[in-house]
Amino acid sequence: MDAVADLGEHIRAGMHGNAGADTIDSVLNEAGTFASEVLGPLNRQGDLIGARFADGRVTLPDGWREAYSAWSRAGWNAIDLPEQWGGMGLPTRLAAACMEMWTSACMSFALGPVLTQGASEALFLHADEALKAAYLPELVSGEWTATMNLTEPQAGSDVGALKAKAVPAGDGTYRITGQKIFITYGEHDLTENIVHLVLARLPDAPEGSKGISLFLVPKFLLDAAGRIGRRNDVKCTRLEEKLGIHASPTCAMSFGEDGGALGWLVGKENEGLACMFTMMNKARLFTGIQGVAVAERAYQHALAFAKIRRQGRAPGSSQPCAIIAHPDVRRNLMTMKALTAAGRAIAYAAAAAIDQAEHGSAAAREDAAALAGLLTPITKAFCSEVGVEVASIGLQVHGGMGYVEETGAAQLYRDARITPIYEGTNGIQAIDLVTRKLPRGATAAKLFDEYESYGRTIEKRADALFGRTGLSLCDAVADLRRASAHLLHGGTSMEERLAAATPYLRLFAVTAGAAYLAKAALAAADSLKQHPDDRFLHDTIATARYFAENLAVQSFGLARIVTDGSGALKAGCIAEFAD
Repeated sequence: MDAVADLGEHIRAGMHGNAGADTIDSVLNEAGTFASEVLGPLNRQGDLIGARFADGRVTLPDGWREAYSAWSRAGWNAIDLPEQWGGMGLPTRLAAACMEMWTSACMSFALGPVLTQGASEALFLHADEALKAAYLPELVSGEWTATMNLTEPQAGSDVGALKAKAVPAGDGTYRITGQKIFITYGEHDLTENIVHLVLARLPDAPEGSKGISLFLVPKFLLDAAGRIGRRNDVKCTRLEEKLGIHASPTCAMSFGEDGGALGWLVGKENEGLACMFTMMNKARLFTGIQGVAVAERAYQHALAFAKIRRQGRAPGSSQPCAIIAHPDVRRNLMTMKALTAAGRAIAYAAAAAIDQAEHGSAAAREDAAALAGLLTPITKAFCSEVGVEVASIGLQVHGGMGYVEETGAAQLYRDARITPIYEGTNGIQAIDLVTRKLPRGATAAKLFDEYESYGRTIEKRADALFGRTGLSLCDAVADLRRASAHLLHGGTSMEERLAAATPYLRLFAVTAGAAYLAKAALAAADSLKQHPDDRFLHDTIATARYFAENLAVQSFGLARIVTDGSGALKAGCIAEFAD
């Protein structure tokens, strides 16, 4: 957070009020304790038992309610939410670090609070004062939870195809009817009330995404005094049977079977998608964090196993050895460690841009918002892929024991596999990057200059510890510049840009990962002057070097795919695609 995401520098500059290093350390330590002592023990039981559904009610495994009650009492839901509504007003970077630990401990638990926090932010920015006063205090405190209701059976990523209806009741409220699917924590027994943010169409709304409005639809209505009242016309009809995250209830929801669920408009009519994106953008940042979190746990799990599993003989040895002595296993472990570190660095850099956009000087906010917009799809896509890749390598390190459930390695892979899919598939993130974010202004060009500067600085130091880190990073930046110029100025058709989007995002990500790890390594090298034997500092430099020399070098091939690889994908090129 300090060496890569500049948190210490920003705190010293007064960006985050009275927050100081002691506050940051205290929050991180307490969050780690909560992760290990409260959430960690729930993880295996949650996977085995899962959420259960009967008679319209969802019950979570034993211990879940107690853990959530402890969570909300401790104020964990409110780390970076506004102080005026009961939040702590601390940096998003700190919230990201805490959420990483909680997700590593138990991803199924951590999914619920992410949505509540995102919904709180959407209401804070877009709801009228009456709705804020009625719902924000309980959401910020975690006394109630919230959901995001977008997906319908016929409208997944194509939100413009949704059919849920909202009819004005004439008194400022609306009657909501329709079906939603894949709603995370849509029903549960953790809190007394659940606040649903629902996308629906007004009777006279235009077609497509321009005709969508956002509504607040509580599970229980409030009486005149703001207390829990009668049940609203909304219910869960089933739970999805999923590959992983078994204790996270993924619900099919029905609104308005008995005349219409009562709802309130959030924001302006037909501008619901823009309001919901406030919630989705934070959800996408934290989806990337989920990938990093699972990757970290998978790495720790595989490392511990590799140190005790004895099999085969290392070069020069006549006795069976721990498998960590085998070069191929060490390569697997280093790849896991480096990918995790790179994903974390990118995610925290994105969180830093969000913090600057919200709390920085007036002059810096616009540029910071553009940078956050650029890094968000990269964070969501790359970091979620890192979670899956690292969990898969972890299975490989465990060998046959990884493929059976008792070691826990398989659960990590199953849990991680959803992250490249939800909150906008990674293909959609790549399309957003090349068609909307890359062409905007000079943000990308400035970022490329920054990345290259780290490589040039390392080259000038001529320090043997860095190996080819500086040169590999500069080469990757050159490949990224070339691929970007091709997409922006190469006369490519829209079809060609869309075909190149995913490899381009990966190219951007491996370059960014190499750059941020190099930035951290430079800080570590400076600290070595005072602490020459510090293993963490040496590890930081070694991880940056490994990523640069073994992973960032993929940039040349990825750039070639972007510039030359779309021809075979053109319509009609593969006969089977026409069937």
